[in-house]
Amino acid sequence: MRVSVIGGGVIDRETAATARAVGRELGDRGHTVVCGGLGGVMEAVCEGAEEAGGDTIGIVPGPDREAANEYVDTAIATAMGNARNVLVVLNGDAAIAIDGSTGTLSEIGHALDFGRPVAGIDTHDIEGVAVVDSAAAAVEHVESAVGER
Repeated sequence: MRVSVIGGGVIDRETAATARAVGRELGDRGHTVVCGGLGGVMEAVCEGAEEAGGDTIGIVPGPDREAANEYVDTAIATAMGNARNVLVVLNGDAAIAIDGSTGTLSEIGHALDFGRPVAGIDTHDIEGVAVVDSAAAAVEHVESAVGER
């Protein structure tokens, strides 16, 4: 399964540790991470996935694939700016939101519009987002929700 992991581009150490744990959990379970390809949550989740031997896809906002963080296996350039947020969630079967601001909020909205299950760790409190408190709980939620469709 592909899981879109969305969240803040600038984060603190605690949030980075959470995102790395989500990446490791996804990698350990054989899932592919889809993200926006840059820093913050995106970089940390890719780092965790790499540690677990998982695959990562980064859908970057600019025209240069080389802008992706060093842990992205497959970079996709869009030259779309934040409009690429639609592509990030459209290319996952589910989404996990960690922290984040308005960009993450837009991605949550798109994920819900596309019928993707969303788990959230310390993120926006929105109807349709399952609030969880750990990487394992987030991955278990999206696995279960996708399995039920």
